Amino acid sequence: MVRPVSNPDLTPLFSALADRTRLRLLNLMNGREVCVCYFVEILRQSQPKISRHLAYLRRAGIVSARREGKWMHYKIDKPSDPGSLAVLEAALASFSADRQMHSDLARLTKACSQPRTFVTLEGAPSPLNLVPEDR
Repeated sequence: MVRPVSNPDLTPLFSALADRTRLRLLNLMNGREVCVCYFVEILRQSQPKISRHLAYLRRAGIVSARREGKWMHYKIDKPSDPGSLAVLEAALASFSADRQMHSDLARLTKACSQPRTFVTLEGAPSPLNLVPEDR
């Protein structure tokens, strides 16, 4: 008897990807772990709003959080389901053709190299690269 393959419910994943702010957050986390204060600075949105979007991504199972003292760090958690993984990777790959995503990454690079120019980043830990630079 052939057992049917379990099909995961992709609705939470597609819902998580259906918002521009959440896509921008994923872009900033792609390959790195980022403190929430950087998201606030780069996206120029309030901390409560950013936190709500991050919670949405966590509920969808594609982002995890880690506390370090008073700082919250976020990173992408790749789904174990091949279909969900393919959808997420396609979304992440699509960012390379998006001007705003490039701008966000440039602001992140500037914020990391010159944190004193960003008041909200004073004392904040720099994002941690999770993959080699030559990816």
